[in-house]
Amino acid sequence: MQQVKPTIVSCNIENAVATIVMDDGKGKGNVISPEMLRQLNQALDKAEKANAVVLLTGNGDIFCAGFDLKILKTGVINTFAMLIGGFELSKRLLSFPTPVVIACNGHTLAMGSFLLLSGDYRIGVEGQVKIVANEVEIGLTMPHSAIEICRQRLRPAHFDRAVLLSELYNPQTAVEAGFLDKVVPKEALYEEALKLAKQFASLDLKAHKRTKLRMRRELLKALRRAIRADKIDFVAQGLQRMLGKK
Repeated sequence: MQQVKPTIVSCNIENAVATIVMDDGKGKGNVISPEMLRQLNQALDKAEKANAVVLLTGNGDIFCAGFDLKILKTGVINTFAMLIGGFELSKRLLSFPTPVVIACNGHTLAMGSFLLLSGDYRIGVEGQVKIVANEVEIGLTMPHSAIEICRQRLRPAHFDRAVLLSELYNPQTAVEAGFLDKVVPKEALYEEALKLAKQFASLDLKAHKRTKLRMRRELLKALRRAIRADKIDFVAQGLQRMLGKK
């Protein structure tokens, strides 16, 4: 009997807004796994078909804690699909035909920070919240794709600090850096995000789509090149591990 996958992404479309919620269980961190990617893309398919503005958020105190590190132990194929799939998801959001609002409900780490940077408007919450691209801190070379996303979306003064030095941001400094556009009290997050999403739904969405693709043409070209470079890197790293090399 085929095992039924649990629902970890919900999608509710109402009044031209698709509210997409990541929820992989209490304390699990809404990590980016192959299954999370599959369900997120299914939700985005529904939003695109309905021509709805996207409101993406997480459940609990963590927006997204990055890639699911347990997948790294399951083999090269799963790891490759997860890593490339994460950056393909960012590329999809950056070129999505309707506005993308991200309601960052809590801590955001590694791939979660790149997902955050892929929204058109990002709202965070007040409090002791951590936002960090911590790859270098934990001993990983920053992927080409992550560098391009950060290069294009972070303010220049923070690019080196975030990417090279794994600087830890709180909500207020995250606005200064470019991770967030606005910070509100936690209890007001969804209401504020929904209000903005409804406001953006009144835009001429054809003009929005054409303008987004025009203004992000160079970013998307650079990101496609970066994803190709990451594919080569990830395969080489997988071969090195198989051969027992460092």
